[in-house]
Amino acid sequence: MTSKINIPNILSFYRLISFPVILIFALLGYESLFVVLLVINLITDILDGLIARMLKQQTEFGARLDSIADLGTYILAVTGVIVFKWDDFAPHTVSFGAFLTLFVLSNLLSVIKFRRFPSLHLYSWKIGGYIQGAFFFVLFVFGFNIYFYYFMVSWGILSFLEHIIIQLILPEMRSNQKGLYWVMKNRR
Repeated sequence: MTSKINIPNILSFYRLISFPVILIFALLGYESLFVVLLVINLITDILDGLIARMLKQQTEFGARLDSIADLGTYILAVTGVIVFKWDDFAPHTVSFGAFLTLFVLSNLLSVIKFRRFPSLHLYSWKIGGYIQGAFFFVLFVFGFNIYFYYFMVSWGILSFLEHIIIQLILPEMRSNQKGLYWVMKNRR
């Protein structure tokens, strides 16, 4: 049995415990501290998955912990957008609203159907996470880039739709699924 205490889980746990601190910095208007800590969260999000795969420390507990920590990072990024960058996003409220709505629905569906947060870790979701992390880094460090924004939102919407479809198909939540193609292939 793999231990629950390992480097990937420690990194995910860091993201969980740092969440309220980073949120407070955002709400108090400390943009520089918020950005530094958000970037650290984004980096630890990348590292926890890489280290888990490299050291073969992937566990169901780790997948769930990572998914909950990811949710916190999403909340922080959206809070940062609202508090610090809303003027850039205001002209794009429909696309950003669709992006956020599908993200919330993908999580809500899992909580309702499976009584837990999703931990599918689809390829599209992982790639989307990297794209979104890079977008938020660029946004807070260099400024709003409309082309990157629409690329990020489009990829996110497609990956959230795949996530929702897979949840509708699966009879129980399964961690570390690759994507819709593989889920359908395994049903035969």
